[in-house]
Amino acid sequence: MTSTLQPATTTEAVTKRPGRWLALSVLVLAVLLVAVDATVLGLATPYISEDLKPTGNQLLWIGDVYSFVIAGLLVSMGSLGDRMGRKRILLVGATAFGAISVLNAYATTPELMIAARALLGVAGATLMPATLALIRNLFHDPRERSLAIGIWGATASAGTAVGPIVGGFLLEHFWWGSVFLINLPVMVVLVLVGIKLLPESRNPSPGPWDLISVALSLVGMIGVVYAVKEAASHGFTWATLAAGLLGAAALYGFVRRQLTLPTPLLDMRLFRRRGFSGAVLADLLTILGLSGLVFFLSQFLQLVQGRGPLEAGLAELPAAIGAVVAGLIAGRVARRYSVRAVVSGGLAAIGLALAVLTVIDRSTGYPLLGAALLVVGVGAGFSFTVTSDVILSSVPKEQAGAASAVSETAYELGAAMGIAVLGSIVTGVYRGFSGPVGTPAEAHESLGGAVEAAAGMPAQTSEAMLEAARSSFVDGLAVAAGAGAAVLLAAALAAWFLLRGQRLDGRP
Repeated sequence: MTSTLQPATTTEAVTKRPGRWLALSVLVLAVLLVAVDATVLGLATPYISEDLKPTGNQLLWIGDVYSFVIAGLLVSMGSLGDRMGRKRILLVGATAFGAISVLNAYATTPELMIAARALLGVAGATLMPATLALIRNLFHDPRERSLAIGIWGATASAGTAVGPIVGGFLLEHFWWGSVFLINLPVMVVLVLVGIKLLPESRNPSPGPWDLISVALSLVGMIGVVYAVKEAASHGFTWATLAAGLLGAAALYGFVRRQLTLPTPLLDMRLFRRRGFSGAVLADLLTILGLSGLVFFLSQFLQLVQGRGPLEAGLAELPAAIGAVVAGLIAGRVARRYSVRAVVSGGLAAIGLALAVLTVIDRSTGYPLLGAALLVVGVGAGFSFTVTSDVILSSVPKEQAGAASAVSETAYELGAAMGIAVLGSIVTGVYRGFSGPVGTPAEAHESLGGAVEAAAGMPAQTSEAMLEAARSSFVDGLAVAAGAGAAVLLAAALAAWFLLRGQRLDGRP
C-alpha cells in the first residue's frame, strides 16, 4: 500500500489529462443535485408540517435522518468507489438518488417521509466522495486542482441559491412534493452525459471490501449521532446512553480493525498528518455551528416575517453569492497568504456574522440579515474550498475516495449534530411560550403547528397565540445563533494552530 504519510505530489507525475474540464462539468452536476435537495427541504418544511402534521421531534428527524445515514455510509461508499470504480458508483448513485426523490415527493405520512429521507442518504453517500475523488484523479497539477475544487465548491453554493429560488417558485404554484422532483432532470443529464465524458478510475490494488468494517462504521456513526440528538432533545436516558455506548464501541472496533487489515476501508494513518486532521476538524465544527441555524432560517423568513417561499429563497441569495466568489479565488488567496490564515479568517468571519444574528427580532430589517448572510457565504467559501484541497492533496490518488469520504463525513456529521443540538435549542426555547387559554398542545410542537392550529381558532385568541409563538421562536433562534458563533470562533482558533505551515501541494 502506498504510504499516506508521504506528500501526494511526490508519488505521481504532474500530467494534464485531455478533456478534464469537460469531465468536471459532469461532476458539478452531481454536486448541484445534492445541494439543491438540501436547500429545498428547509423551504418546504412549513408545508410538510401543514400536510403531514409531524411532531416537533419527527420534524427534526425529517431534517437530519438524511445526514445520519449518509454520515454512517460515506467512508464505506468512498472506499467502495476506490474498489469498483468511481465513475460506476457515481452513475449508479445518481440514478438511485433521482428515483428515491420521487418517493420523497409522494410521502403521505411523517414516518414514510423519514424513511424516504433515510434511503436518499444511502444514495447520496455515493455521490460526493466520488466527485471529489474523480477531481483528484483528473487534476494532478496542484494549481489546476485548486481551481477545480473551487468550481466544485462554487457549484454547491450556486445550488444553495438556485434551490430556494426554484423551490420557492414551485411551492407558490404546486404542492410541496414538487421540490423533490426537480432532481430528476439533473439526474438524467448527469447519467447520460457522464457515461460519455467521465473516465473510470479505481485503486489498482484495492483488496476486499470488508463488510464487517462497513457494519461497524454504520452502527457507530448512527449510534453516536442518535445519542447526541436524543440527549439534546429529551435529556439523558438509559436508552440514549445505551445508543451512545454502542456507537462508541462500534467506532472503536472500526478503528482497531482498520489498523489490523492489510487493505483497510480507511487508512487511519491519514490522521497522523496534522493538516489532514485540522482540515477535517474545521469542516465538522463549521457545519455544526451553521446547520442548525440554517435549518430554521427559512421558517423565520416565512412564518415569522411573513415572506412567501420565493421571496424567502431570494433573501438567502447573498450567502450563495459570497460562497461562489470566495470559492473561486480561495486557492489563489491561500497560496499568496497562507492556508491557516484563509481558513481561520473565514471561520472567524462566519462566527462574527452569527454573533450579529443574536440581536434579530421579528422586525429586523433585511439589510442586517442580508449583510450577515453575505459574510457567512464568503467565510464558508474560503474555508471549505481550502480544507477540501488540503484533504485531497494529502493522499495518493489511489485513496482519494476514502479521503474524500472522510471530508464529507465530517460535513454530514456536523450537519446532523448541528440540527440536533442547535435545532433542539430552538425547539426547547420555543416550546416554553405561554399562549392564551385554549392554546392546543400541537402549537407547542413547532411554529408550523401553531400557524396551522391558529386557522381553527377565534381571531383574537389565534392572534395572541401566534404573537407569543413567534416571539418565542425568535428567542430560540437568537440563542442558537449565539451558540453557533461560539463554535465557529473556537473552530477558527483550532484551525490557526492545526494548520500551521500547511500548503496546498500536500506538504506540511
